[in-house]
Amino acid sequence: MPRYKIRPFSSDSTGPAAVLLAERHRRHREATPALEPTFEHPATIRGLIANLAEQPEASGAVVLQKGDPIAYVLGTRRPDSTWGPNVWIEDAGHAGTDLEAIREAYAAAAAEWVAEGRTNHFVVVPASDEVAVEAWFSLGFGHQQVHAVRESPPRGFEPTLRSGLIIRDPTKTDLPALAELDVALPRHQTGSAVFSRLPVPTVEQTLIELEEEFGNPRYAVFVAEHEGRVVGTAIGCALTVSPGHTAMMRPRSAGFLGFAAVLPEARGLGAGRALAETVMTWSRDAGFEWVATDWRSTNIQANRSWRALGFEPTFYRLHRAIA
Repeated sequence: MPRYKIRPFSSDSTGPAAVLLAERHRRHREATPALEPTFEHPATIRGLIANLAEQPEASGAVVLQKGDPIAYVLGTRRPDSTWGPNVWIEDAGHAGTDLEAIREAYAAAAAEWVAEGRTNHFVVVPASDEVAVEAWFSLGFGHQQVHAVRESPPRGFEPTLRSGLIIRDPTKTDLPALAELDVALPRHQTGSAVFSRLPVPTVEQTLIELEEEFGNPRYAVFVAEHEGRVVGTAIGCALTVSPGHTAMMRPRSAGFLGFAAVLPEARGLGAGRALAETVMTWSRDAGFEWVATDWRSTNIQANRSWRALGFEPTFYRLHRAIA
């Protein structure tokens, strides 16, 4: 007799999946208390799973043992123009405490996805869930993105400014420099060790977009100036503005370090750290308890810098390319 029974994910699967997901979130909050506590309750979390299941091309599998669901996987699709022919297993798209059951659920669902030609697979996994992380690693997934959080700094904390460095609000005369910086990060990520294949925008197009968005109250923009030249920039906002952080991924009260870039020739001046700390103090002063950010795990400089500033991983985005 097989150890597991496997069924396609259906509308009847939503309730049992919510129980599994709520328990996963409860365990996750033990490691990351900043996360929203209401998602520990199946009734609250059920709608998140139902929304995924209702998306076009959503499909998945449920694994049962002695009649009880013990794991599920539910995948959706994002635009192929950005992600290639893909499947996304969002934060609410999987749960299970049994490593082998997670593997079996993915295997059952992935057979259909690959048959359809969807060979770029992504999954968002709680960083503290050792069973889930090991299960997905054992399925051929690897680190791609890190989502992290830290407490907002205490009152009295101020950014570290080295000699000759100024952090200030931008003016319209800074827009050409900001356009150059806006392109610097995606350009950097096309190189080693990220090797991003996303297109790098032009400075001219970026300048047009910056002119249209200048002064938008949703964003707190800062520039770093050294010896009269703008050499870096960073942007803060409420985490709810970020489409890359779904409800379960958000701390209950968080600002977001959404962008930071320093010109390559200006690295080593302390501008990146000063800008990040400025966004952290802005987050504190705006009333947020936490500051979140994210980065490509293969971006060696970002990984080193953000961890040094106290950001601790909350979720990993893992990727598998089936060649």
